[in-house]
Amino acid sequence: MDQNRKIVSSRNLATEEGWPLSEVEFGLTIFYNAFTKWMIRCAAAAGQQDLNPIDVLVLHNIHYRDNEQRRIDICFMLNIEDTHTVNYSLKRLAKLGLIVGSKRGKEMYYATTPAGKELCDEYREIREHCLVSGLTNIEKNSEELSSIAATLRSLSGLYDQAARAAASI
Repeated sequence: MDQNRKIVSSRNLATEEGWPLSEVEFGLTIFYNAFTKWMIRCAAAAGQQDLNPIDVLVLHNIHYRDNEQRRIDICFMLNIEDTHTVNYSLKRLAKLGLIVGSKRGKEMYYATTPAGKELCDEYREIREHCLVSGLTNIEKNSEELSSIAATLRSLSGLYDQAARAAASI
């Protein structure tokens, strides 16, 4: 196989300077789809069949903070602009008995219920068993994963800036 062959999502977007970024975008696309599939199936294995990826992310964000969270804080942490998406998720999670909301002034604050904490703990155990145990070469080099995470955070800033620029055109 040709070592110079590039794997890109859209060849028309892969200009001479844009090839590496197009390769990253393709990798992110297939990673995102695999990651969301994983979250849904792990939550189902933990006992909750009805969660979507945003629900899982919101629940874990509330749980891991171990204190009450406002919708705006959740949106900020998860870099979600559409607050309605998070609001819908909060309502679903509350209806399922996984979180509870309490009003303080005009703000709603959310915390995990005992059932929500139990689901998060079971999710963690399944994650350890099915996912973390599968790390081999990468596990031995945790600096590599940290470097990938830092690169992804940097790229997210670049894409956020580009989105703002595109919105002004």
